[in-house]
Amino acid sequence: MCPAGIAEAELVVLNTCTVTALADQDVRKTVHRVHRENPDARILVTGCYAQRAPEELAVLPGVYWVVGNSHKNEIPEIVTEPATPYHGEIRVGDIFVVQEFLSAPVEDAAGDRTRPNLKIQDGCNNRCSFCIIPFVRGRSRSSPADQVIAQVRNLASRYCEIVLSGINLGRWGREPGSAMRLPDLVRILLQETDVARLRLSSVEPMDWSNDLLDLVASSPRIAKHIHAPLQSGSDRVLRRMHRKYRPRHFEERVRKARVSMPDAAIGADVMTGFPGETAEEFEESRAFIENLPFTYLHVFTYSERPGTPAAESPDQIPLEIRKDRNRILRDLAARKNLEFRRRMIGRTLSVVTLTEGALSDNFLRVELVTPRPANQLVDVQIGSVTSIGLGEHSALACLPHCQPPPRAL
Repeated sequence: MCPAGIAEAELVVLNTCTVTALADQDVRKTVHRVHRENPDARILVTGCYAQRAPEELAVLPGVYWVVGNSHKNEIPEIVTEPATPYHGEIRVGDIFVVQEFLSAPVEDAAGDRTRPNLKIQDGCNNRCSFCIIPFVRGRSRSSPADQVIAQVRNLASRYCEIVLSGINLGRWGREPGSAMRLPDLVRILLQETDVARLRLSSVEPMDWSNDLLDLVASSPRIAKHIHAPLQSGSDRVLRRMHRKYRPRHFEERVRKARVSMPDAAIGADVMTGFPGETAEEFEESRAFIENLPFTYLHVFTYSERPGTPAAESPDQIPLEIRKDRNRILRDLAARKNLEFRRRMIGRTLSVVTLTEGALSDNFLRVELVTPRPANQLVDVQIGSVTSIGLGEHSALACLPHCQPPPRAL
């Protein structure tokens, strides 16, 4: 079923992803579902899939416009043009021409979430052999510092935790002529806003500089949460992926983080079944992961993306083998996460309350015995391990130490 309201909508805008073939498939299914439930709706498809393969989307039923990331800022004008639109109109240009940071201001958390995600960087200058993202998002570019500060200041008046994100977040401020870097921006946000907690999303391994790690470790207002894409623990696979670090570099960063933050969440993205990945290389990657103090993993099965060098490789791994390796790493991740959660029993953790339960500073779901309103920071003592996270000690009920003022009706 389509979300409530779509059945009566005159215009439906779909913002798309294209990072995997499954993401593309989901978009096409959604278009068909919207058109089936509301044949009169005009559908506009935008985002990364629209930028990569507009012709595939333009022929789908009900699609009037396909607008790439290159023209996304023109959508208000496109849908209000006086001329009657025709089915399958394509507005896509050269994404590498786009040099300015374009993103709608974040005024609220999406849906019923209580942790707004503030995108402060877009695009990527890397050329990983498996990744289509640079070709649909363009070059790396940063939101101006004063704009980030203003948005964080606004959000901090209503939310306890704000997540800073980007396509390649660690590259914030790296444009020619800029002297600021991500740690500089974070320090300013801590100094000039009242944000109770900042959380950094994924940062490339070599952008976890000593300065950034030391800042996260030393500030009680930054979540103790380190996420860095690994992709593979095999040096040979990383080279074929055109990744810019070696396993020893990654390990040094992770171990430094663990020494300075013994209870921090440490996670990684890992890919299985990259073209040419031998059984020996996979075992090398598995053993590397086993040896590091990860608390969770995001495990992805390699998906061919048209236009990338990896997709042209003759050494594609059978899908069954890719999925089997995915299962092995997921099982390993589950075991590591369970061990980490067990270490938390008896500890007092700072959590942000959600619409259901809470999320700890170190990225663990917590089931609360004493219900609290969403969007508060509270200290809770952990009494148990649950099927998906942790359970609050039943004898304690702690007072909030971040409670935003009530919103005006």
